[in-house]
Amino acid sequence: MKGHYIITTRTMRNNNISSKNETQSSSVAKPLDQKESELLKNLKLAFAEFSETEVSVSLDMVVLRVEPARLLDICESLKSNQKFLFNYLSCITVVDYEEQEEIFEMVYHLVSIDYHHKLAMKVSLPSNSPVVPSIFKIWKSADWFEREAHDLFGIQFEGRENPLPLLLYEGFEGYPGRKSFPFHEYEEW
Repeated sequence: MKGHYIITTRTMRNNNISSKNETQSSSVAKPLDQKESELLKNLKLAFAEFSETEVSVSLDMVVLRVEPARLLDICESLKSNQKFLFNYLSCITVVDYEEQEEIFEMVYHLVSIDYHHKLAMKVSLPSNSPVVPSIFKIWKSADWFEREAHDLFGIQFEGRENPLPLLLYEGFEGYPGRKSFPFHEYEEW
């Protein structure tokens, strides 16, 4: 079908793909518009030298997968490079694949207000030691998102030692966002 495609450039050491949509086309997938297609091309050119990156498309979203060690360099480039200008971090999410793959996946949702394009940047972390560099100095909006990820999932952010709790009280035991967190049996009354 014309315009319905999934493009994947694999140069990473491991091939952890979190979504089947990143490698398989869907009949309901919308084609990338011209701006997103240009973004895809520019990302591939800009990060071709980084052997730890993977640029792909998932449905109508361009996805950039990076290794934790390269996160800060890539974020700086995404924010300051005139071809990208990702000046807004709209959200950071944590996906718990601890039971199946023993990883947590950080998903950074970036928006370029100037160019009106969006990007999902993904970083996989081992669940037994989930440590990633803080991007707070690049995007100030990361403050609450990183504190939430720390409170609920136990993600450690290098450069932000002992962040203040955002959702939980000081001294709370465990990480209630994890699937492995033991919730007490709940009964309707």
